[in-house]
Amino acid sequence: MFKFFRRRTDQADVVGDEVDVTADARERAEEFWRRWDELLPEVAAALGEGMPQRVDHDLAEAVAALHPDLTFSVEQGERAVYALVVSGQANPEVRPYTDAWLAAAPQRNALFEYHDSVPPVPDPTQVTVNLRGESYPLADVRVFAQVDAAEGLVDVSVYHPRFAGMESAAQSALTFLPLDATLGERLAADRLGRVETAEQEPRGAMGLLEFRELVRGFDAAGGADSAESGGTGGGAGDAAGSAEVLDAAGSVGAGDSDGRDAPGTADSAPGSDGASGRDDWSGSASHDSE
Repeated sequence: MFKFFRRRTDQADVVGDEVDVTADARERAEEFWRRWDELLPEVAAALGEGMPQRVDHDLAEAVAALHPDLTFSVEQGERAVYALVVSGQANPEVRPYTDAWLAAAPQRNALFEYHDSVPPVPDPTQVTVNLRGESYPLADVRVFAQVDAAEGLVDVSVYHPRFAGMESAAQSALTFLPLDATLGERLAADRLGRVETAEQEPRGAMGLLEFRELVRGFDAAGGADSAESGGTGGGAGDAAGSAEVLDAAGSVGAGDSDGRDAPGTADSAPGSDGASGRDDWSGSASHDSE
């Protein structure tokens, strides 16, 4: 659906240190939702008619007015038809704005739900990544996880049987996409440390659902060393049955403030957000695509 965007910012647009950030965030969030109410009929019509380009500029402007460093996407919802996601991509400086935005959000209804980070795909093993004209089932991905209890992070090596012979940019895309699809933006940013690509399957590697259980357990324990690296058994979790096809495009899974390496650029079908694990429609407002 809508691709993530980041606007270029003028110095005059940047919120200064002298501003009461909490009050400013609350005021901007209220203004965003007033504007959303005005835009919603046209947004719903544009999505229903498969013509999101009619409103992508207006939405980009509304999000930029909330804070110029935020990104947004409109995706398939989990409990509604669509999900509006406004994210700071793990940037703590804009967290007050996403917090205020979500706190002021309307109740979920049948059409829209709202998230301040990209949620995980219900079952990443049912996702197929389309990358440069080739299809890569994420069910084939294996992850070796090494818990770093001292840092509260999980270092990972990601393996796909078709890594060998792939260009480095494509390898990077196919390394980070499964992690973001499996964990979602917030958990990946909080708990992933070093991320490496493995051209040979590491001993003790596990599937994506087992990996998600390990990281969620580690996070629930507050980053304590309660999780073992390697396969954990179980792993069905909240898996859903429907398969999804994901087209990777643009800069995929950019590095977060926790020090994860940023992958390269994957050239493939336009109009999708690789990091989210869901089909995207790209917009055309004057901003840079992530």
